[in-house]
Amino acid sequence: MTEGRIRQLLSDNYPLLAILIGIVLISVSIGPFMNDDTEWEFEAASGVIRWGMPYAFAFGNIMNQPPLGFYVEALFFTFFGCSIYIGVVLITLLGLGCIIAVYKIGNVLYGKPTGLVAAALFALSPWEIVLSRAFLIDMQCLFFSLLCLLVGIYAIQKDSIKLFLVSGALFGAAFLTKFFAVFALPPIVLLLLYYRRKKLRRIISSLGAFFLPGLSFSFFWYQIILGQGLLSVFSHNDFADYNSSGIVPSYFFVGHFLLNYGLGIFFVSAVVFSLLACFLHRRLFPKILVFDLVFLANITLIIAVNTFLGASLNLKSPYNNAIKYSFQSLPFFSLLAASLVGKCFSLFNSAKKTRKLQKTLYFSVAFVGLFLLGATIVVNICYSNLLSKADYLLFRVAPNEVLGYSLFNPTPIVENSFLMVFQYLGFSVVLSGLIWAGRHTLVEFSKRLLNAIRV
Repeated sequence: MTEGRIRQLLSDNYPLLAILIGIVLISVSIGPFMNDDTEWEFEAASGVIRWGMPYAFAFGNIMNQPPLGFYVEALFFTFFGCSIYIGVVLITLLGLGCIIAVYKIGNVLYGKPTGLVAAALFALSPWEIVLSRAFLIDMQCLFFSLLCLLVGIYAIQKDSIKLFLVSGALFGAAFLTKFFAVFALPPIVLLLLYYRRKKLRRIISSLGAFFLPGLSFSFFWYQIILGQGLLSVFSHNDFADYNSSGIVPSYFFVGHFLLNYGLGIFFVSAVVFSLLACFLHRRLFPKILVFDLVFLANITLIIAVNTFLGASLNLKSPYNNAIKYSFQSLPFFSLLAASLVGKCFSLFNSAKKTRKLQKTLYFSVAFVGLFLLGATIVVNICYSNLLSKADYLLFRVAPNEVLGYSLFNPTPIVENSFLMVFQYLGFSVVLSGLIWAGRHTLVEFSKRLLNAIRV
């Protein structure tokens, strides 16, 4: 390989590498975060090493969660040592895998710029950073779910039954890690129905190939290993533990969490603005509109299920744990917001062929969209920096009430700490990757915007 070719490869891949390297540096300075859930899951993984089964604290006390996550963690412990701090390293690595998967999904559906910005939005989200620094199986479930979706998209594009089998196997792995994996199904099914709507037999065979591995995995564990029957997947403690009599859940508790903790006002505004731009100018984005609608439908489903379980059924865990129950929506929020990049530049290019009034409108929409994305990244950086200094976090689901998901940070850092240097360096590296990727486009955009203002 020639020196020029190596430089070209580094130039092309530097933005994604910068995001990954930057997040590693940031992760060194944040957490790990702990609570009762992390302790229980660590004991279950340790039980796999001691007894070969995910027993927590005592022999026979099996963890009431699907098993695969604990076996993966136990395997990691076997090679690198058994401690919760070592386990958090695995979760952080899986978080990096999720970033790559978000990038690939965005690249395949929307294009490379959107994939890169989606990866950055997802990676810098405090929601993702916190859960990637806590010993919880949620990140592992999301990793397998995103791989399942990515391979499923490839299977639809190539009309490949083999790839549907692979995607189904990944779904089975995600489902045997945590049941939240079901939210990987709607995008695959909706995209399959859209692109194969005139081929009913092909749809049935593709779905059959997809569901076969997952059903086989679940039957093997719940029927053969545990002897509880396949329907026991629905007998989870989360569906039997209700809120205390003095608590009246609000139907807006998920929205409160998203606006105040999970995403923030700028992130939500970017998503809403992205959808509005696509709907109002749908003739410019016929292909993107399909993906936006599919991801919007999936986000709506995830929020609706969390709201129904927590507010309508008054269940304690879905109400207090919105940070986990709605976590599968974060990649789709990131992709919808990041798609503003392609939409803004398409409007910008279309403005050259329009009249002055419409040109001004297109320029304004593009400017607002890019501003919202920039503001989201800056706010996420500031919020993540703030979280790294806290020794206790409470992600409230209602204002002025001590209700929500809490985590402890035994090693918070201070402003003058040496680790803070790693954190600032990490943020800088991530931003350098984004600037490098968009250097030519930003220069052109700035020149044309200045010319438009002068005119």
